[in-house]
Amino acid sequence: MFRKATIAMLILGLVGCAKPTDRGQQYLDGSFDQVLNQVSTVESDKPRDYSQFSQQMAKVIERSPSMAGQYQALYRQIENWAEQSGDPALLGNYGIQLAQMGGGDSNGNVMFTGYFSPVIELRHEQDETFRYPVYAMPTCEEQCPSRTEIYAGALQGQGLELGYSASMLDIFMMEVQGSGFVHYEDNDQLQYFAYNGKNGHRYVSIGKVLIEQGEVPREKMSLKAIEEWVQRQDEATVRELLEQNPSYVFFKPQDSLEVMGTAGIPLQAHASVAADRDYLPMGSVLLAEVPQLDPEGNWNGQHVLKLLMALDTGGAVKKNHLDLYHGMGTQAGIDAGHYKHFGRVWKLGLQGSVTEQPWLTAQQ
Repeated sequence: MFRKATIAMLILGLVGCAKPTDRGQQYLDGSFDQVLNQVSTVESDKPRDYSQFSQQMAKVIERSPSMAGQYQALYRQIENWAEQSGDPALLGNYGIQLAQMGGGDSNGNVMFTGYFSPVIELRHEQDETFRYPVYAMPTCEEQCPSRTEIYAGALQGQGLELGYSASMLDIFMMEVQGSGFVHYEDNDQLQYFAYNGKNGHRYVSIGKVLIEQGEVPREKMSLKAIEEWVQRQDEATVRELLEQNPSYVFFKPQDSLEVMGTAGIPLQAHASVAADRDYLPMGSVLLAEVPQLDPEGNWNGQHVLKLLMALDTGGAVKKNHLDLYHGMGTQAGIDAGHYKHFGRVWKLGLQGSVTEQPWLTAQQ
């Protein structure tokens, strides 16, 4: 699944300061020189929850023989460790090697953002309420129209309309995610819309625009804050904001309702991440202290130790940044919209297999 931008990029991201701890930052392991750093052990006292790993692993083995051939030995040994012990300090007893991610601050603090699969309401035919079209990918001789041009009708009459929404923002948010579910109200059909390309224009964060215009304080910015701001505005004002982002994403209906990542594997909520494949190739396994949030989107002081798989990518997900898939629907969107916090992360490899020496990249 290609996502043009994560929610964190949509709402601007983070502003650094000296030794912050408000978003789950920890300073336990000294400094690091690389994105992936060889370490001998994991010392973590966090609560453990490995319950979702086996389900995600099964999807990989079922859907990708090539990935299974490369990773299955590692997967099975991790599964053995999780069932028999689960103690991160004992990973070495199972032949599992470790590479700790250095973090954006070189102190091991890896940024977690979140993404989700929105569900938006559509109708097949346009009416006074459902009047905003969702488009399939057009054929563009040179450059595709900008968002402003599309809103002005540049694609009308080409038979590209997949349905009509009552909300410009709903469509925009599905573009940000790169895919989503649609529910056709007129025949009660649920369908998955996959990414089908973009118009090639640059991406501009509307969250950043709202902050710079003084509409939303930087410290209050979130997906929910954007939605609340939009609810207070008229259509022309909302359209003016959205047109600040010239980039536009197109969709393709799928027969299956499974959410696919870049690796072509169905994604399981809270078990898969989008990652930078230069460091974490598709199928990589991560042990991660995942930050936990309260209902207001603040770090609640806790991390949970989880097993995650890198099965997706994103244009804004580079190096020490992981984008955690939160699932489908409104609550998943709220949770993902708040997610811009930090945790420690280790890439796992199995000695004597093709995954050994996980601290190495494809270029090394």
